[in-house]
Order: sequence, then C-alpha cells, then structure tokens
Amino acid sequence: MSGATHVTAPGPRLYDRAAELAAVARLTAPAGDGGVLFVTGGPGEGRSVLLARAADDFPGPAHRVAAPGHRVPWSGARALFAALAPGAPEARRALRTARGEDGLAAAVSGLLGGLPVLVCLDDLHLWDAHSRAALAAAWRRDRAPGRPGPRWLVSAARHHRLPDVPGAETVRLGRLGPEGARALLLNLCAPPPAPPVVRRLVEEAAGHPGVLVSAVRRLGTARLAGGSPLPEQPVDGAVLTEVYGGFLKHLPADARRLLTVVALAGRTEANRTEASRTEEGRTDAGGREAAHRLPGVAVGAVLGGARAAGVPVEPLDGLVADGLLCRADGLLRFEDPFLGRAVLASAPASRHHGVRRAGAPRPVRTAVALARGERHRADRLGPPAAVRALAPAARGRSHLVRGLAALAGGPVMDAHEALLRAAELLRDRAPAEASDARFLAMEAAWAGGDVAACLAALDCGGDAGGTERDFLDGLGAALTVRLGEARPALARVVARDGAEDDPRLLLRAGSAALVLGDTAAAARIHARALARARAEHRTALLPRVLEHLAYAELRAGRYSRAARTAREGLRAAEPVEQPNTAAHQHAVLALVASVTGDGPAVAEHAGLALGTARPHGLVQAATLAEWALARDELGRGLAAQAAARLVPLVRPGPRGGHFALRMLVVPCFVEAAVASGRTAEARSAAGEYAVWAAQGLDGPAPALLARCRALLAQGEEGEEAAYWFGEAVRRHEGCGNDFERARTLLAYGTWLRRRRRPGAAREPLRDALVTFERAAADGWADHARSELRATGGAVGGTADRTAWGLLTPQQQRIARFAARGATNREIADRLALSPRTVDHHLRGVFARLGIRSRVELPGVAGPDPRAPGQDGGTEAKGLVSSRARRSAGSS
Repeated sequence: MSGATHVTAPGPRLYDRAAELAAVARLTAPAGDGGVLFVTGGPGEGRSVLLARAADDFPGPAHRVAAPGHRVPWSGARALFAALAPGAPEARRALRTARGEDGLAAAVSGLLGGLPVLVCLDDLHLWDAHSRAALAAAWRRDRAPGRPGPRWLVSAARHHRLPDVPGAETVRLGRLGPEGARALLLNLCAPPPAPPVVRRLVEEAAGHPGVLVSAVRRLGTARLAGGSPLPEQPVDGAVLTEVYGGFLKHLPADARRLLTVVALAGRTEANRTEASRTEEGRTDAGGREAAHRLPGVAVGAVLGGARAAGVPVEPLDGLVADGLLCRADGLLRFEDPFLGRAVLASAPASRHHGVRRAGAPRPVRTAVALARGERHRADRLGPPAAVRALAPAARGRSHLVRGLAALAGGPVMDAHEALLRAAELLRDRAPAEASDARFLAMEAAWAGGDVAACLAALDCGGDAGGTERDFLDGLGAALTVRLGEARPALARVVARDGAEDDPRLLLRAGSAALVLGDTAAAARIHARALARARAEHRTALLPRVLEHLAYAELRAGRYSRAARTAREGLRAAEPVEQPNTAAHQHAVLALVASVTGDGPAVAEHAGLALGTARPHGLVQAATLAEWALARDELGRGLAAQAAARLVPLVRPGPRGGHFALRMLVVPCFVEAAVASGRTAEARSAAGEYAVWAAQGLDGPAPALLARCRALLAQGEEGEEAAYWFGEAVRRHEGCGNDFERARTLLAYGTWLRRRRRPGAAREPLRDALVTFERAAADGWADHARSELRATGGAVGGTADRTAWGLLTPQQQRIARFAARGATNREIADRLALSPRTVDHHLRGVFARLGIRSRVELPGVAGPDPRAPGQDGGTEAKGLVSSRARRSAGSS
C-alpha cells in the first residue's frame, strides 16, 4: 500500500445504535435508583465506544474501568477500587472489605456513599474469577427502594456467560446496516472516499464497524480517492488479525488450536470447490470468492484432523455452546465468517502444514513432500496400511481398547466416540463385546453430562434383544422424560440382571435402579458386583465398581459407607492409573466432608476432583464437587456465596450442571437463595422441583419439597411455614436420610426461635443436634448447639470436655459448686472469696468451655477426684445446711 491516509478518530459518535442508547438512557435516568446493564458483542463491534458515549453523556460522576492486564485473583477488584477511591489507602481498605463477609457491595457503598455514579466496566470476560464472583454477588443484593445507587454498565464478549442478576437488562450489539456503515465510513475519512470505494468497502466489511475502521486505516489516500485500484481483498488477513487478534489471544490454547483445525479444514473444502468449478469452466464471482469463504466441514473430519495433529478435541463442545462454532446436520462452521478467516491469518505457518483435513484428496507430490519432511509421516493422510488391512472385529477391539483408556484417564467424550465406533464394528461379529462398548459409551456420555450423546449410544443397539433391549429402551425413555415407559422396562432389568453373578450385568442393573430412584436396590446390587469383581480378581474393573457403589451409598444417604467405599476406590484406582475414577471418588469424599462439616477436607477433595474433571469433561464429578463447596459455605453461614455457586448447577442447558444431579441440588440452592434474599429465583427453582418430586425418582424429594416451601413461607404471616415444616418432618420419617431430616429440624427450630417460641423450638433443635452428633457432622452440630443455647436450653455433654482440663483448680472447684446449684454468694462463703471474684471466675469457665450459662454446667463438669464422702461431700452438705439455715431464718 502506498501513500498515507488521514483518518479521523471515531469518538463517541455511534451509528445504528438507537436501541442500545435507549437502554443506556433507562439505566442512567435521574429517577432511577441504580441497576445493571450488560452489553455484549463480538470483537470490534463497538462495546468500548458505547461505554465511552455513556460516560460522556452521564450528568454525574462516571468511572471507566478496563480489564486489568494480568488475570490474578482480585486484580479486577483492585483496578475498580483504584478508579473509585480517592487514594491508595482507601482502595486497600475497600479491597479488604470486599474480601470479607460484607462483600464488594459494602466496599463500593463505602467509597461512593450512595451517590448516583455511573461505573463502566469493560471486557468483563477478561476479569479474574474472584472479582467476577464478587461483582455478581454485589449486583444481586437487594437495593433499598428509592435510594440511589451506582449504575453499572458492563461490557463482555458475546460468548461470555453473564451472571444471573435479577432485574438486569442485556443488549447485544450487532452489525451495522448499509446506511449506518456508509455514515461511519464517511465520518472516518477526510476527504470523503470515492463512491465506488464506499460501495466496495461497505460490502466487504459486511456491517462490521471494527473491520471497516481497520480496513480504512490500512488503505492509502490514493486508493480511498479512487486514484489507485483497491486490492483484490480489501478486508485481508492483516485487517482481521488487527480486529480479532486480541480476542483470539485470550482464548485457551487448546481452543485456538482446535479453531485452527476447523478453519484449515474449511479452507481445504473451499479450495476443492473452487478447483472443481474451474475444471467445469465456471469462473463467476461466486467461484472466485470460494477461497475466501469457509464452508461447513464434517465433524468427523475435524476430529480426525485434530487427533492426527495432536490437538485435543474436548474444547469442541464449549466452542459450540459459546456460539463461536455452529454445529448442524453433522457439519461445523464458524458462526462469524470473519473469525474463521482471522484464525487462518493468525495461525503460525507450522500449524498450516501440520493440521490437515482427514481424508481430503491431496496431490501426489504433496503427500510425498509430507512423507519426506522432517517429523512427518505419510500415514497422517489416512489410516496406515496395516490398520486398513485389519478385520473389522480387530479394528473394533482396537477402538474398544482406546475407548477404555480414555474413559479411565482422558477426555470422556473422546472415549464416547471410540466406544461408539467399537460397538458399530463389533455388532455383528462380537455381540457381547458390542453390548459392553454401548454401555461404556453411555457411561462416558453420562459422566460428561451429554444427554444427546447418551441417546446416541443407546440408539446404536438397534438389534439388541432381551434384557439389554429393556435397558436401552427404558433408559432412553427416562432421558426423554417418558417415565411411564421407562419404569416397567428398567424394573425388568433390575429384577433380571440384579440376580446375575456377572459384574457387567450387575453394573447395568445397578444403574437402572439408580435411574428409578431405588437407592437401596442400587447399593445392594453394586455391593454384589464388588464381591464378584474381588472374587474374580478383576483389578481393572474394581475402581469402576467402587465408583458406582460410592454413588449409590451417597444417594441412599449412607455417608460414612460412601466415604469408606470412595477411599477404597482411590486406593484401587492408583495402581491401575485411572485418574477419572479417582476424580469421581474425590467428589464423593468432598460431598461427605460437607456433611460432616470438615471444611479443609471439602476444599482438598473438591480441588482434586475439579483438577481432573474440568480438563477431561467430567461434568458429573465437577457438579458434585461444586455442590460440596456450596454446602460447606452454607454451613459456615456464607449463604450468598453458596447461592452464587449453585446457580449454574440448577440452570438447565449445556452450560448448567449435570442433568441427573440438577434437581438433587435444588433444595440446597433454595435454602441458600432464601437466606441471601434471592427469593424469586428460589421460588422458581422450587416450582420446577415440585414437578420433578411428583415423579417419584428420589425418596427424600417430597420431604425436601415441603422444607423448600416452608423456607419460602418464612417471611409470610400466619402458620403456613409451620404447616410445611411439620409436613417435611412427617415425610422424612420414611425416606431414611437422617442427615436431611436433621437439617429440616434445624431449620424448623431456628424458625420457631426467631418467632419467639423458644419452648417449642427446643425439641426439634435437640433432635437435630443428636442426629448431627451421631453422624459426626461437627459443623452442623455446632450450628444446632448455638441455636439451642439461644433458646435457653441445655446442650448436655455436647461441649468440648477436653477443655475442662484447661481450667485452673480454683475454676474447677467453682464450676462444680455452680453445677450443684450453688449461688455465687454461697460459693463465695465456702471458698472465702468475694461474689465478684466468683462471678469473674465463672465467666472465664463459660468462655473456656464454650457454654453460655450455668444451666449447662452439669453436663460438662469433670468428675471430682475426691471420694463422695470426703471433702467434696462435706462441701455439698455445708452448702445445703447453709441454705437451709437462711431459709429457716427468713421464715
């Protein structure tokens, strides 16, 4: 390109953005009391310009905060407070407040003092996770009616999943229309470009404002004026790299590499189309532009090309869910054509040579060059001759081995694909092995939380009969919510396969029992499978059987058994190198630790589970681990954090939690949401849970539904909450989950105490305390103990008896006298002390023993080392005689 061009800065002027500006006007209206407006869009579509325009138009103070350069914990919050605070000390204090229990909302309120300030946050998707979570919790907090608060204008990339904020509005920036693009172009250039140039640039940019700005910047004055011809491709790779380069840079490396595979496969397909058109003599404009378009390519071709180049394929589902790729009719294509071309332009040259579309025709000299090139092999162009010569049964067993390896320690959707292929190849040649492959493919898809993949595995057994047919039909009906058809078929599987001795059939029967909600049968059948696997010394199968049994025990509410089984599963998985199975066992242990209230154990096991679950696509294990973290937070009184963590788990769709666990998480979410003021979300989730509970797939569901309704009715007048708490306790009697019953009793007793009915609250609180202590749920027991103390009830021997030995001998003597009913005056007379000194010692005793009054002393006072007839007995008699003498004197 020659010459220089004079391009004016776009400034805050916007085109074709009437709806977006109207949304900003609603947010910044003087009569408003704050709110949140999300603005999403692709790279270069004007999110930052819209924020600049809003800040310029806002009549009061406005602060723009860009994404920090480094994503480390709390870096975003630091940037925010640096913009809002008058100085560094105030910013540091605000950060400490934000990281405490009061959260970011209190920190911002302390800095702004309730002033109507506009805060513009740019590129939220580039902020660190800690800051995003704190911001989401602050946005969800209820605002006082009529009290002005900060206005939040937040921009994020289109693919970013925005937090669920009640009352927030979202606008999505799109492309400009022809008139808007023409107006922007004329505003960019001085002098105005020639009309043919305007038409060509508007057409090439396709309404993308960032692409149009970059293309104009790279053209010279002569070309813009029409004196020199425009290049064949005004919007070339350099332009698209400038616009999309930053966006691609911040994508995960594996996602970028997989996008490159898709783009190269699309370019190969486009080149083939162009070559065929040229051979047929068709050289119209559509043929000339074929190389610039990236058509759809087969999913199988992309997966084959990725594996040949060593590119992980697990990011594919996330790229489709985020809208970067579109998958339809077995083809993959870029949702934004500019993005595909930008991926090609920004990919390293080595990747262009290393990634090829699997199975695509190649000129002979290209194949020879690749075969002779360093570190290349000719068999990357297709299966090696040795593999092609194998019989279908041998190829099927080869896929089965690869699928088992991926199921044990790799991405589970890779395992699903390999096992499906094995089932197809073995269907007519080894029916038993094909049946195993189908079941394993379904297991892989189940662990990955992919309902469609589960159904695909079930559908590939079209020729199956007998019990396997019942299993395929019953599970398929259950996954498509046809429970009337599912129940009889799965019940036959439980009855027939559950009576077998083959561990393979027992695992199938146990899975059917879990789907039916018969957790007792599932635990019994999986225990038989474990016994058979041990008897047959099936070392490789043992970790999977223990994983199934641990889940069954967990669903049945047998937490100690589930923990013991999970620990054995960890020991069994280590020597055979099955990290995926270990991740499931860590998730079970994290959930059990959340029951016992062992916070460090929850964090440790959940972290280990998520460390494997996230890269390998184990959605089931990840959901359990996140649930455990949320239950631990709820038990420590951090209801807002627990609710924020649980929101994604109860959300339906590919971005939510595991489809089979979503409803099981709802009661915990309702409790956290009600406690943190998110009543509308809790009510909506409870309504959906009511429909599911009526299906009879979970024994405790009716009781938990009644508890949810009681929690939602707590703030209402009347006795509706009392009725539902009573119903919950009654329905718990037959479900067998003592821990959930104790949680219901704790919630009931807490509600009664807050309604100033301490006498009625003591009985459910005592029952809850005893159950928690029996289950070794120390954290929950402490909560119940504190509630019981608040009612004035004695907690007996539940305090820490080891603390008695830390008391001084004088404190022990005073505590024993007080435990026998002596007053401070009587103790002072007996020990030659003043009543004030006795009171001081008793306060120290209460603090050391963790009790609140002398009525709790009889249960925690240590034994008197002296015999009853000696000094201790004399002291007691002396106290009684003294009291009797005073009573006689007063009469």
